[in-house]
Amino acid sequence: MRHTNQENQLTSEQDYIRQDGFDGSNQQKNPEGFVSNLKYLIVGVLFGIVFVKAEIVSWFRIQEMFRFQSFHMYGVIGSAVLVGLLSVQIIKRLNLRTIDHEEVHIPEKTFNKGQIYGGLLFGIGWAITGACPGPLFAQIGSGFLAVAVTLLSAIAGTWTYGLLRSKLPH
Repeated sequence: MRHTNQENQLTSEQDYIRQDGFDGSNQQKNPEGFVSNLKYLIVGVLFGIVFVKAEIVSWFRIQEMFRFQSFHMYGVIGSAVLVGLLSVQIIKRLNLRTIDHEEVHIPEKTFNKGQIYGGLLFGIGWAITGACPGPLFAQIGSGFLAVAVTLLSAIAGTWTYGLLRSKLPH
């Protein structure tokens, strides 16, 4: 029985979705309009200001971290991990809902070798560019316009991942 490349790709995508039952799309039931999305813009701007004030967007701080010369960035990252862990546990244990009263579903994750490869690639890119995807817009907003190259590279990498997702180890 012959299968075309398109059929094989579709089968691979379906297998990937079957692994965790999640295709990566937004699971929100009620769509939000433009005005309600402004809250994300406001939070993002405030978050960017905090990044700038905490020197998280500083190329020199990032290089200090990768050279093990300063604890600053490790403290910030460690604090973020701790807050994330506590937040997820609180959401799960108290069965919290969104502002729109929708259930918050956090799927279980399974470990695979693709996470190692992705983490290494991410870390190498971070060390080379001095920019993590999180503060890219804050860096650009602070006047570090050369980071626009990193932003375009991140967009190209995301597009490439989407194109090759079914062929990558998951």
